[in-house]
Amino acid sequence: MSAAADPAAITRASKSNLAMAFIVLPRSVRAEMNVFYSFCRTVDDLADEPGMECEQRLAALAQWKDCIAAPQPSEPALAAPVRELIERRGLSIEHFVEIIHGCEMDVRGTEYETWDDLRVYCYRVASVVGLVSIEIFGAKDPQAKTYAVELGLALQLTNIIRDVGQDYALDGRIYVPRADMDQFSYDVGGLALHREDASYRGLMQFEAARAFECYERARAALPASDRKALRAAEIMRRVYRRLLRKMQRGGFHTLTHRYRLTRWEKMWCILGGWLGR
Repeated sequence: MSAAADPAAITRASKSNLAMAFIVLPRSVRAEMNVFYSFCRTVDDLADEPGMECEQRLAALAQWKDCIAAPQPSEPALAAPVRELIERRGLSIEHFVEIIHGCEMDVRGTEYETWDDLRVYCYRVASVVGLVSIEIFGAKDPQAKTYAVELGLALQLTNIIRDVGQDYALDGRIYVPRADMDQFSYDVGGLALHREDASYRGLMQFEAARAFECYERARAALPASDRKALRAAEIMRRVYRRLLRKMQRGGFHTLTHRYRLTRWEKMWCILGGWLGR
């Protein structure tokens, strides 16, 4: 396998909070999560990276749908390890297809009228990732699926709040539902002008409250019997919830400031997730 297709290298290069949480996983599980994360990173990049036309992006994503089902001519080097993971773990191919559908939604446009509309997107790109992850982690309790779905929604909403300014500045993407913007009398012009007024702060607080509710439902659904298996997921919950709280305390200046946790804040979340406290 080429260096460019090495799952561990892709994971390290991402420098993401998700990859950071892999530190608590057993080596064999970490290797499998590297393959799965690399798949997610690869298809997400096909939807986001500059330099490709819309038709090219959709064609490349369609090829991945074929690749996860069966070997294809001139397929990406990562395709074979992904199929091996699916077969070895008995994972649902439909979950992988759902993730690709979420990426296709990014390519086709990112305007959402209501939370119900946005929820479909969040489910595909985040909750389904969680549903696959808990199987790789070895969670057994059926309640873990509720945990994964709610945590995925919470994580994606936190990303949306953090990246509002960046998403609009890069390619005009708006993930905040139109109905929510109307409720707080905030419009696209405000995004273009980086206007962080009372309307914007109210809008962000509204979205944050929705995310906090998802975090709480995830915490409540965490099965006691699967706490050890879900340590990495719990680290993610703690990291992103802390990030959301930091944005809230900072006044939601997400159009002009990139919020991050310090190394010590992340270490504290890792410790809390490891100890299960």
